[in-house]
Amino acid sequence: MRTSTRRSRRLVAFAAVAALTTGVLAGCANDSDDGSSKSGGGNGGGTGKTTLTIGTFGVFGYKQAGLYDEYMKLHPDITVKENVTTRTDVYWPKVLTRLQAGSGADDIQAIEVGNITEAVQTQADKFVDLGKEVDKSQWLDWKLAQATTKDGKTIGLGTDIGPMAICYRKDLFEKAGLETDRTKLAAQWKGDWAKYVELGKEYMKKAPSGTKYVDSASSVYNAAIGGETEMYYDQDGNVVWDKSAGVKKSWNVAMTVATSNMSAKLKQFDKPWDQGFANGTFATVACPAWMMGYIQEKSGDSGKGNWDVAAAPTAANWGGSFIGVPTAGKHQKEAVELAKWLTAPEQQAKVFAKQASFPSTPSAYPDLKPAADTTAYFSDAPITQIFSDSANTIPTQYHGAKDQPILSAITDIGILQVEQKGKTPTQGWDAATKEIKDVLGQ
Repeated sequence: MRTSTRRSRRLVAFAAVAALTTGVLAGCANDSDDGSSKSGGGNGGGTGKTTLTIGTFGVFGYKQAGLYDEYMKLHPDITVKENVTTRTDVYWPKVLTRLQAGSGADDIQAIEVGNITEAVQTQADKFVDLGKEVDKSQWLDWKLAQATTKDGKTIGLGTDIGPMAICYRKDLFEKAGLETDRTKLAAQWKGDWAKYVELGKEYMKKAPSGTKYVDSASSVYNAAIGGETEMYYDQDGNVVWDKSAGVKKSWNVAMTVATSNMSAKLKQFDKPWDQGFANGTFATVACPAWMMGYIQEKSGDSGKGNWDVAAAPTAANWGGSFIGVPTAGKHQKEAVELAKWLTAPEQQAKVFAKQASFPSTPSAYPDLKPAADTTAYFSDAPITQIFSDSANTIPTQYHGAKDQPILSAITDIGILQVEQKGKTPTQGWDAATKEIKDVLGQ
């Protein structure tokens, strides 16, 4: 999943760049102040067992798909414990601190796509070279390249990718007098995120009491920027966020939302946002594949059959992660084997079946089938087809070391200044600019 912010190279078959969400830190006794929790499979660490910790963020899907329990049955001498941090912007700085200290990191650490370039460029010596341990041809070329240094060291194995769709509450659309058929709805906003936003104005004219069209302006920004080739860096690695046509276009669409009445004004991945799912507060959300598991978990039984899925206005990527093995870990050999197993095509297919997280291993694609309960939850939408079509047409995107903090500055500072504090778009952009310059040391 993603955190409050959430974000390649084009594949030959099923392209997509990605992003999804990842992790928490090892040995952290109590991170309750930042939304961390610990969970595992069914077994506690008994005498003689090796306990492996895996740090993730959001709803990663391994526990939900039963993979930890399955692995422990296959390896009775291993206990797997997952440490979960809700927000990536809380998770990743702690990971960096513990990597630099050489202690405290989990045996396996998740790395979100927005942080992978920084990890490759500045932390490669802190991770085991997993490229020597696996058949690298299993992964999409662009996905593998994202986690590989110039001298060929692969510091992380790809988990999911984040092709985009729109998840919407058809019950709320019906009450608002809007089209509910997914194909006809997608045709209304096809080709332009601004058309999706325009439909929000129509929704608000007859919106069911207490509801808004979209969860947040940041959600719209993340989705729109995910379909742009040029984001914060150009293909030569130069920082271009302030001149990027993609950023400007996405910002303008987000500002239309932020200065209107169509947004629930929620900060993604905070508790009020979770409650918004449960209470049916908003009718649509930009929906990369990994978001579907999050929706099911947070909306609960009341959302079953009310949520549906339509193609996004443009092909876009949001999310997708990796898992790596820190060199400071006490159980490197065992951790490498677990990381290999969790990211194998068979296991990626199981996570997709449970919550539609889209695999980064193409050999899994021909037989992908979401679980019956997932399909039913989303009104029997053709999930595999929708996300596959998006994955095939996502444009090449260029990434840099500070993608994540730049994105966070725009969404969590700039957009929120406008959406929640009533600042003008110019004031919001100025606030984001100040933060980005601080991050870049300018």
